[in-house]
Amino acid sequence: MKKILVTGALGQIGSELTGKLRGIYGADQVIGTDIRKIDGIEEQGPFEVMDVTDIEQVLHVVKKHEVDTVMHLAALLSAKAEAFPKVAWDINMGGLLNTLEVAKEFHLQIFTPSSIGAFGPTTPRDNTPQNTLQRPTTMYGINKVAGELLCDYYYQRYGVDTRGVRFPGLISYVAPPGGGTTDYAVEIYYEAVKHNAYESYIAADTYMDMMYMPDALNAIVHLMEANPEKLIHRNAFNISAMSAQPEDFAKSIQKQLPDFKLSYKVDPVRQQIADSWPNSISSQAAMEEWGFKAEYDLDRMTVDMLDKIRKKVAV
Repeated sequence: MKKILVTGALGQIGSELTGKLRGIYGADQVIGTDIRKIDGIEEQGPFEVMDVTDIEQVLHVVKKHEVDTVMHLAALLSAKAEAFPKVAWDINMGGLLNTLEVAKEFHLQIFTPSSIGAFGPTTPRDNTPQNTLQRPTTMYGINKVAGELLCDYYYQRYGVDTRGVRFPGLISYVAPPGGGTTDYAVEIYYEAVKHNAYESYIAADTYMDMMYMPDALNAIVHLMEANPEKLIHRNAFNISAMSAQPEDFAKSIQKQLPDFKLSYKVDPVRQQIADSWPNSISSQAAMEEWGFKAEYDLDRMTVDMLDKIRKKVAV
């Protein structure tokens, strides 16, 4: 990677990935883009307002900055996609197709994330393998499966260097929750610091895979720098750091804040989405093909999250 374009640069992943890439490759080598911009964003490095559903805008920015790599992160997340399914299709699929078309024309390397949402209720729920039945029952999941297949197609048909992972729930103190089903695992830490209590919209005993953002960012960089000759699957690698339910987070927080209390008020929409996902997935293919390894377990992540949020809230 030499000149990198990040779509969705103000989102949950993009807001942190853009800074990490600039730290590695140089601030001027990474162009952030999003549907809007915020005050001061251009002071951090090059930034363009760009709508990924408009292929002419994507073409313009790619040519203007002579990029060779695209981190395509612009998307509508799971809960919002259920509320606005057509909008989700237009953004998630239209934006990806446009990016792949531009990548084909300019011979770009492209990363796009899939998700555990690409699985469905008939998928094996425990230690879900890399290659398995995928019949999601949400618009977000349908988008992700179609996206995985599109990326495979553009690699096989046109030789586009597509790469991607299936992210679990991502936990971070930097960006606020953005409408994902697993966002309770971010909210619980903020509420622990602010109120020493949290009311979970996900029911007890609901296990989902999770990962701390630093591990997710490292995974993206390592996969994009990996030797392509060793990539058998190339797209949609399962990766995960932990499988956890709300009570597991509460117990981990209570090691630092003994009086923390967890209660429940289940959101039926997000609970239905969570119930359609696996309890745990196997990261074996990613480990074997490009050396994936997560550094943070639940307790180490909890210590860091609480520390960072305390500092952030105090500002």
